[in-house]
Amino acid sequence: MTRHISLTVRLITTLYTAMAFGLTASAQTDAMIQNSTSSSPVAYVYVSGGSYFVSGIYAYKAAADGTLTSVPGSPFRALAGLGMALNQKYLFTTDGTYIYSFSIDSDGAIKQVATINVLQFDSGCGYPETLFLDRVGATLYDVDGNYDCSGSGFAYQSFSIDSSTGELSFLGATAETRSSYVPLSFIRNDVYTYGAQCDGNMYWSIFGFLREDNGNLDAVNINTNTPDAKSGDFYCPNLTTADPNNHVAISMQAINENFEPDGLPQLASYTADGSGNLTTTNTRFNMPKTAVQNVSDIAMSPSGKLLAVSGTGGLQIFHFDGSKPITHYTGLLTKVEVDQVYWDNDNHLYATSYLGNSLFVFTVTPTSVRQAPGSPYTIPHPLNIGVLPKN
Repeated sequence: MTRHISLTVRLITTLYTAMAFGLTASAQTDAMIQNSTSSSPVAYVYVSGGSYFVSGIYAYKAAADGTLTSVPGSPFRALAGLGMALNQKYLFTTDGTYIYSFSIDSDGAIKQVATINVLQFDSGCGYPETLFLDRVGATLYDVDGNYDCSGSGFAYQSFSIDSSTGELSFLGATAETRSSYVPLSFIRNDVYTYGAQCDGNMYWSIFGFLREDNGNLDAVNINTNTPDAKSGDFYCPNLTTADPNNHVAISMQAINENFEPDGLPQLASYTADGSGNLTTTNTRFNMPKTAVQNVSDIAMSPSGKLLAVSGTGGLQIFHFDGSKPITHYTGLLTKVEVDQVYWDNDNHLYATSYLGNSLFVFTVTPTSVRQAPGSPYTIPHPLNIGVLPKN
């Protein structure tokens, strides 16, 4: 599963409201019987699972060794099939018509506190998906598919978050783009944010936005470059993730003259300047190849020293060092298809597999990698993941 989900949202909304919540006791996970090794969790982990039509949120407490235990009341009723994001106080989900706000209690339990119909802010044909936040968690963004009713246009919508109630207020939307269904990644100043999209032979680009003082996004024309591919090929950039400074990792797939992938994806490191321009000095000779095959997600560790890459071939970790070339660290940690990856602040990496019905947990430092006790955990068709660090 990639981050783009092509669905008829009007039909989905009707089915959502007509169907009862379908997660029963028989769908409980083996994480629920794990014993906690720490009285104070280092993070809360939230995974939406089930199906695109009927989904719920499985909530867990993560111990210092990565062991997961279920939060009381989990799984929680929620329409979360098309996107999920969270900050320190609220968790947000979307079903393709509404964005729902949930408060996060001190024990990790969630409760719905607000709802907003976001279709009122576009042409009426759109659907929100792929939720994400700015670096400090003050503004929520979505990818609004079919924004202009053309069937192919996308835009990014911006919403301010009321810190007291979780209510969302619409700020604006970017100009319609040809194909931009990927999340954006903000650099340290929380002003510039970047995305990269490789969509076959139709569209490929690295693009940037400027975050206004109120959180709204404005498209900016950034100068950027891509490494030179071998003769007859070009590099198609896809997905971005920023480190704590002003560097951005981007996956690169070489494409041949027949618009087919030529070899394994590679990884490039970019540096942002004060005007938002992105440049790289990496070359095709020093960009490492990743064995995950088709890349589905990339995520930077909070330290900026490690880069997780997932895809149809599994999960892999790389060393990251600013503008310097990225370097290999591990082989495939699993060969099961992995869709999304997420770090907490205690060296834990969480990875979901929709086809494998699994949530993997690894403890990863620059010098060691081990799978956490009890991992992988069984979750029915995990769709989206969010992690709330407690440290």
